[in-house]
Formats: sequence, C-alpha cells, structure tokens
Amino acid sequence: MADEDIEKLENTFPAASGSAFAAAREQVLESGQSVFQSENGSIYEVHPDGSKKLIKRIEPPTVVIPGTKIHIG
Repeated sequence: MADEDIEKLENTFPAASGSAFAAAREQVLESGQSVFQSENGSIYEVHPDGSKKLIKRIEPPTVVIPGTKIHIG
C-alpha cells in the first residue's frame, strides 16, 4: 500500500470514529442506560431523559494542534 493510500485512510478515521461513537452513545441511551461524558472540566452521568448528574471535576483537556508531535515519558 502506498504512503498516499495510508494517509487517505488515516484522514478518514476521525470522522468515522466520531460517527461510530455517536451512534453507540445514542444506542445506549435508547436502551434506557446512562452514559458518562466530560464537559467543561467535569464528568457527568447523562441519563436517557437528558438530565445530568455531576460525578467529578477534572482537569480540562489538553488542546493539541493537528500534526503536533507529543513525546510521553
């Protein structure tokens, strides 16, 4: 497989994974179960009726510019 082909596939992953995640989240909520979501530095339990319960405050996410390389430990 050529580098160009690999790059094209890699570029489709964010949108495809976002769609799959949204569909799975909706399926869980429709089944009557709740999901956890992070929002504005907090983790919430979101119920099928749309109500939210604060679970924990967390550090806000790290903003990463596409193409940036981050080295971990």
